[in-house]
Amino acid sequence: MSSERFYITTPIFYPNGVPHIGHAYTAIATDVLARFQRLDGKDVFFLSGTDEHGQKMQQTAEKEGIKPIELADKNSAVFRDMLVQLNCSNDDFIRTTEERHKISVQELWRRMEANGDIYLGNYGGWYSVRQEAYFDEAETTLGEDGIRREPLGSPVEWVEEESYYFRLSAYGDKLLELFDKNPDFVAPAERRNEVASFVKSGLRDLSISRTTFDWGVPVPGNDKHVMYVWVDALTNYITAAGFPDEASDKWNYWPAVHMIGKDIVRFHAVYWPAFLMSAGLALPAKVFAHGFLLVKGEKMSKSIGNVVDPFALIDAYGLDQVRYFFMREVPFGQDGSYSPETIATRINSDLANGIGNLASRSLSMINKNCDGKMPDCGELTDADKALLTTIDTVIGNVRADMADFQIHKALASIIDVVADSDRYFAGQEPWALKKTDPARMETVLYVTAETVRQISILLLPFMPESAGKLLDLVRAPADKRDFAALGEAGRLQAGTAIDKPEPIFPRYVAPEEAG
Repeated sequence: MSSERFYITTPIFYPNGVPHIGHAYTAIATDVLARFQRLDGKDVFFLSGTDEHGQKMQQTAEKEGIKPIELADKNSAVFRDMLVQLNCSNDDFIRTTEERHKISVQELWRRMEANGDIYLGNYGGWYSVRQEAYFDEAETTLGEDGIRREPLGSPVEWVEEESYYFRLSAYGDKLLELFDKNPDFVAPAERRNEVASFVKSGLRDLSISRTTFDWGVPVPGNDKHVMYVWVDALTNYITAAGFPDEASDKWNYWPAVHMIGKDIVRFHAVYWPAFLMSAGLALPAKVFAHGFLLVKGEKMSKSIGNVVDPFALIDAYGLDQVRYFFMREVPFGQDGSYSPETIATRINSDLANGIGNLASRSLSMINKNCDGKMPDCGELTDADKALLTTIDTVIGNVRADMADFQIHKALASIIDVVADSDRYFAGQEPWALKKTDPARMETVLYVTAETVRQISILLLPFMPESAGKLLDLVRAPADKRDFAALGEAGRLQAGTAIDKPEPIFPRYVAPEEAG
């Protein structure tokens, strides 16, 4: 294992309700990035979890007639199950109700306080329970129904109470310097511009405690206050890395790459680095804010009735098919629209007719015409060499795209090689060579099987189960299924027995068509 470490996090999910496809999307993307770095030899730590405090949780629990911790236990388990069902490879699942987190966030508070950045005052402002955030009056809109709302549409209410403040106003210049010196700290570029504009407009000190409810981490030394949810929630990323025990081996994973939705970029790219600066801790490595998933061009909404259940989507199309579709279809970092029709088309064109068909045709010929053994590779023609060079070197492009979080481009490069392999296979006509030049047929089948092997390794981060089955078909050894085995280092061994291939990616047929 490489000594190079890579720490990546999902946002910790708010278990006020059940997961929707947006939660699944960010979890899949984070898992793909974690798996990719593991296959590339890095020592990876992948964190997910749930953010369980705050007024919304307390109010929802009261409506259900249960304690907030009971609601948190129940819904957190559903998010944990979502990660399992999505085949996410997270190393830890943190809950902000855990004792380790209380110790961590209270220590962060003490360090910010010791730096002179926390003071007691009184607060009056427009507060959104749904967003767990305060808004300036200029950011809100009074509707015709007499209800004032924040930019994303949730109602706000005027709140006045005693509150501890964080001196966010002292960090404006430091944050702008951070964005200027490290332009990749926030990505994509439009999100960086958004947060830089917010900071340039002038930062006000931030209310970071509440007294009107008690479901939260108590403020050290003043139990009548609980911490504002974002101080509490954001600290999870260092809690899981062992904080405040900076001698812990886990602490060596910090700083992390934070994968988030664009709706919470301000909290992660402005508040969070300011808290860490105040506490004297290293800043995150990167904050990447992806876009929204739109259903047939519309944002998901309970009122419209188009909120998508990820579990139902997996049942309908298959897990790896869903993982592949969202990583391939949507330009990562931007909003993306999808429909059942686009999922079916992508599954059939890229998977069933693409890599699935290439593997099935070539390996079936090997099974039938080469005594069920991997054929010999004879002298290579220019066409053979061209395809092998392409597949041997595509990892360079894929690695560069993944480093830029352009997941869709990385997948496109892999699928381009599938298309190249299809053209090669069709052009070489091994079924005709069987009669005219059996030795040449074997070389063509070997070269094709070798491209299937490498394509399968490259697809492991995206579709771990299906790509693993493809590698089983070509009998790739268990210790040669990472990126170190790409190219000549992992070439297939002639004479290795293979079984008759089973289809890995059946064509998707809609239930009404099948009926």
